[in-house]
Amino acid sequence: MPAFAKTIFHVDMDAFFVSVEELFDPSLKGKAVVVGGQRDERGVVSAASYEARKFGVHSAMPLRTAAKLCPHAIFVNGHPERYRECSEKVYRVLTSFSPLVEMASIDEAYLDMTGTARLHGPPLCAAHALHQKIKSDTQLNCSIGIGVSRLIAKVSSAKAKPHGILWVIPGQETKFLAPLDVRDIPGVGKVTEQSLHALGVQRVGDLARFNDAFLQEHFGKWGLALAGKARGEDAGGWFDTEVGADTDPKSISHEHTYNEDTANPDQIESTLMRLSEMVGRRLREHGLHARTIQLKLRYKDFTTITRAHSLPAPTQLDTEIFEQARALFRKNWRKGSQVRLLGVHASSFQSASQQEDLIEGARRQRWQQVFSAADRLRDKFGESTVSLASGLKGGFRERTHENPAGLPGKSKGQQ
Repeated sequence: MPAFAKTIFHVDMDAFFVSVEELFDPSLKGKAVVVGGQRDERGVVSAASYEARKFGVHSAMPLRTAAKLCPHAIFVNGHPERYRECSEKVYRVLTSFSPLVEMASIDEAYLDMTGTARLHGPPLCAAHALHQKIKSDTQLNCSIGIGVSRLIAKVSSAKAKPHGILWVIPGQETKFLAPLDVRDIPGVGKVTEQSLHALGVQRVGDLARFNDAFLQEHFGKWGLALAGKARGEDAGGWFDTEVGADTDPKSISHEHTYNEDTANPDQIESTLMRLSEMVGRRLREHGLHARTIQLKLRYKDFTTITRAHSLPAPTQLDTEIFEQARALFRKNWRKGSQVRLLGVHASSFQSASQQEDLIEGARRQRWQQVFSAADRLRDKFGESTVSLASGLKGGFRERTHENPAGLPGKSKGQQ
């Protein structure tokens, strides 16, 4: 293989949330385990052990559905602080192999290993060394995909699961992809799959036979991305950037579904305060200030409304986010109607450098210092360590998901 060949690793932790739970409770090993909440709650599955997956349980499935499919499963609430701590350990191992690391989520990452052969050996040797290092330092298993692009690395790591390594040798990308189902291409969901099936496309090889112009005619810009992906190229969405490049989110949001519907305005507003804190934390983590705040309100009958307001000056302060969310709620809530779900959404971002001349008065500066200090305490002791008094009544268990606040390598906005 040429010394200059692009070499990308995709490291994906095997059943990460479940595996971490097994470290703290070894009795869970080998059993059907569901992480995300209890069997009678309204939430969704965050992760399922391989034993539970055999019964059709998968992430994002309602917990109650999972309980019906796998009644003997053990349901675990989840411990986000533990997952962040283990993810940090994984991140430290990854950065010891390459300076170019991109955490795609709490349990997966890309490494640009191009030009590291003298230090770590050829790709397979380096991957085995990384595999063993992660296991020895974290007691967790992972799968590693290797390719000339992130797309190939990601697809190959999925085929290597669990606890395996798969290298697609440069020049063999099209041959590797051809027999795979089109759903194996990252970004292809059910809707796109149905559209491709209508064109007679079942396998990636079928897709590769169409020229770019034809795919663009049927799918627009996404068609060009599909054409590139079918060849094994990094095309479309976040695949367009280099590994390790700073990529800011387009929006930040947090939601909460009540276990029991409520029409208590104090409880609802307290929940909005807690959600505003979570959004503010993510904004500071990325060094962003939001100009638009949006409320999502879902009633007992599943009727859902969204209302947004644009601020005169962007913010990342929990209190200012809450003031806007509360105002939107009071203006739009049908009094007495029971609420099932609440969400707070921030968008229209500006960077911290753009914001400096807009911060007015000592009061805002003091709040900025207070929230930054609270973030540091949460980093060290967990998300529930610090909260504003007005959010205490609305306290709820942090949802276990793949992109929490405090993601390793993503805390550039914190001081």
